Amino acid sequence: MAKMILSARFVQTAVCPPGKAKEDIFDIGCKGLMLEIRASGGKTYYLRYSDKRGRIRQLRIADQRDVTLAQARQLADAKRAEIALGRDPAEEKKTLREVRTVEAFMVESYLPHIKTYKRAWPADDSYLRNHILPAIGRKYMDEVKPTDLIKFQHSMREKGYALGTCNRCLVLIRYAFNLAKRWGEPGVTENPTKEVTLYKLDNQKERFLSPEETRRLLDCVARSDNGLLQYIIRMLILTGARKREVLDCKWADFDMARMLWTIPITKAGKPRHVPISDAVVSLLNEIPKTSGIDYLFPNPKTGKPFISIFYSWDTARTEAGLADVRIHDLRHSFASFLVNAGRSLYEVQKLLGHTQIKTTQRYAHLSHDTLREAANAAMSAIAQTAG
Repeated sequence: MAKMILSARFVQTAVCPPGKAKEDIFDIGCKGLMLEIRASGGKTYYLRYSDKRGRIRQLRIADQRDVTLAQARQLADAKRAEIALGRDPAEEKKTLREVRTVEAFMVESYLPHIKTYKRAWPADDSYLRNHILPAIGRKYMDEVKPTDLIKFQHSMREKGYALGTCNRCLVLIRYAFNLAKRWGEPGVTENPTKEVTLYKLDNQKERFLSPEETRRLLDCVARSDNGLLQYIIRMLILTGARKREVLDCKWADFDMARMLWTIPITKAGKPRHVPISDAVVSLLNEIPKTSGIDYLFPNPKTGKPFISIFYSWDTARTEAGLADVRIHDLRHSFASFLVNAGRSLYEVQKLLGHTQIKTTQRYAHLSHDTLREAANAAMSAIAQTAG
């Protein structure tokens, strides 16, 4: 390792000594600047320095063919100034090399994480494969900007996707970047979704069954070719539970001594307990049991829960003249029956398993309607008295 005052002529003519792979020459005229001369004929400028822990680090400045000696000295001086101010260029380069692409992070870290607690993880996997990764998957995590996500939103709308679908994708990206930031993912210092707003949903559909519609629906499901459909639909109406919570329930989940149905894993990823009403007790007594099968509603062909009941459900609701009613609307209807019976929103929240009261607030207008009917009834009584 030699030291000398480098000159432009020397840099141009210097060759690696015979028998050596490379030769390092330090420039006395610029602190830390080194010229590496290789046997292949290549020459590269480096800056050698000590980091904040006293370790010797080496930072590539440039290829000798790309800059002059004077420019190499200027670049070395600039890098030393950065180091003096607390920045470590070599460490920053190392961090850059560790930054993963969005696709690598989602596949290697995000999906394995949510699979441990989120029952609906296949939906996230679908959003990733079909929408998110084709758009930003090849970008590095530190390259994703708010403008990229706004462009992504607009492109989905141009393709005809619903506002709700666009929002679901953005929420997924937001959550993934929050996790990345929390986990110290290299390159992630800010969440790029922070400045991107969700689309306002003006078309949220809330459908409530009237008592008469409920009777029509129950008549039709009772005639379904799927012999278990009538019990499944009644269970949904009587409990307000989610579809998969009902389809996956087992006999062992029902504690008749305490009158509690334990749903082992909910949408929130934790168990919840649902009181068993007298109507549910009667229903449980009607459901035919299959020997050796743990599930309340096993598919006769597999003995496992139904993957889908859409065909039999669609046939029954259409026959009942309720083609616009979704299975999830049975949950809404359960809530409306409760509110219109005078139960509080707090009670509705607990029975539906909502983690936040704002989710339950959508049913507040139902209590208003009930109170208005009560006020009208009072006025009618007053009018009759006055008459």
